[in-house]
Amino acid sequence: MYYLNKMDDQKKLERYWYAIYTRPKFEKKVDSELQIKGLSTYLPLHTVHRVWSDRIKKIQAPLFPSYIFVNVNLSERLQALQTSGVIRVVSFNGQPVQIPSEQIDQIKKVLDHGFNPEPHEYFSFGDEVEVLCGPLMGLRGLFIEERGKERLAISIHAIQQSFAIEIERTNIKKVKTVSLTI
Repeated sequence: MYYLNKMDDQKKLERYWYAIYTRPKFEKKVDSELQIKGLSTYLPLHTVHRVWSDRIKKIQAPLFPSYIFVNVNLSERLQALQTSGVIRVVSFNGQPVQIPSEQIDQIKKVLDHGFNPEPHEYFSFGDEVEVLCGPLMGLRGLFIEERGKERLAISIHAIQQSFAIEIERTNIKKVKTVSLTI
């Protein structure tokens, strides 16, 4: 019995990535508040051009509007929920969804190598592909074509969000074909 209780205690201390859904335009504020609380966060940002009547300005905007990622254990997850601007932890069937650390690493890899991805609609169909060469070698995603450009869409399934980057067709290979049922 003591052994089972000790295992349960260890599970409560394990940290996992979760997506937190925030109020619109509160991502940076929530990120700052969570960091002040000592929690590990990740808010992927991309550069966008905003046009005002008198100027055009480059700003850093969230790659996934209204979402921020936290790497927390059970008690820290509850602490994160008690932060101003946080709506909920992304859950399915009442259970918070753990985001695989590989998906967080993929986002970081794309941003760290100077790519400026743009948010993209979520895809649940198409061919899964893998990058064969270059700094993104091994990266997997969905191949899409848009306005004559070949693009790789990387999807974060738990929050049903994606981003896309341009990629040469010769630099990717098909990993899996997803069959569609209509």
